[in-house]
Amino acid sequence: MDYMSILTAAAVVGIVGIFIGLFLGIAGIVFKVEVDEKEEAVLASLPGNNCGGCGFAGCSGLAAAIAKGEAPVNACPVGGESVAKQIASIMGVEAGDSKRMVAFVHCQGDCEKTYADYDYTGIEDCRMLAFVPNGGPKSCNYGCLGYGSCVKACPFDAIHVVNGVAVVDKEACKACGKCVAACPKNLISIVPYDAPYLVACSSQDKGPVTMKACTVGCIGCSLCVKNCPSEAVKVENFKAVIDPDKCTGCGTCVEKCPKKAIVSTENVEY
Repeated sequence: MDYMSILTAAAVVGIVGIFIGLFLGIAGIVFKVEVDEKEEAVLASLPGNNCGGCGFAGCSGLAAAIAKGEAPVNACPVGGESVAKQIASIMGVEAGDSKRMVAFVHCQGDCEKTYADYDYTGIEDCRMLAFVPNGGPKSCNYGCLGYGSCVKACPFDAIHVVNGVAVVDKEACKACGKCVAACPKNLISIVPYDAPYLVACSSQDKGPVTMKACTVGCIGCSLCVKNCPSEAVKVENFKAVIDPDKCTGCGTCVEKCPKKAIVSTENVEY
């Protein structure tokens, strides 16, 4: 047995191993990526849903922005007040007020309250109905199509189609905005959780046209505007709009609305 050859081979392997180790060690120092400890702590506090509701590309994007001071500590709509307080403690600032928000579908046009121009048989996806006559079978061109694009988009199982119209579970909703982006009719908006009254209609047709399409559509009659004591209601594009900052919750608009297009959030599931 040639012991010298064995020793030589072992020495070569050892030297190569030392060289590789030194190379990796130096490379680790040269190419080291600095980690912001605050950013890591903020990321650990976030819920990790990566829903994009904050406007950033996932939780990591938001964590980086908060650490740099480019986003408020209460920017996560999913985490809410509790997460905002945790992040504020990490950043050494005040959390500020966090108003809870939820999604709301501005339509009541279910199978009993709206009319259909024809029977539709095809792909059950609201976005696909842009390619069919009149944008869908319902007579109201602004109404909920009821094929659940918003349901598929919601990561929290907070919205479902009930009797042909989308309905939001406000307790499960995290106001991430996925449903808002998914709705081709722009029927869904993010509203204050404690808003007492909301307009459940998005029709921009004139009154006579709306009445032919839906029994609960806003006809733009302005009775709500004339009777609101706090001037919180106005009519734009033939539909009522409530300013939540001015609304005192008196309920006059609901009482005066002849089509019941304005609803109390205490009596409606959304």
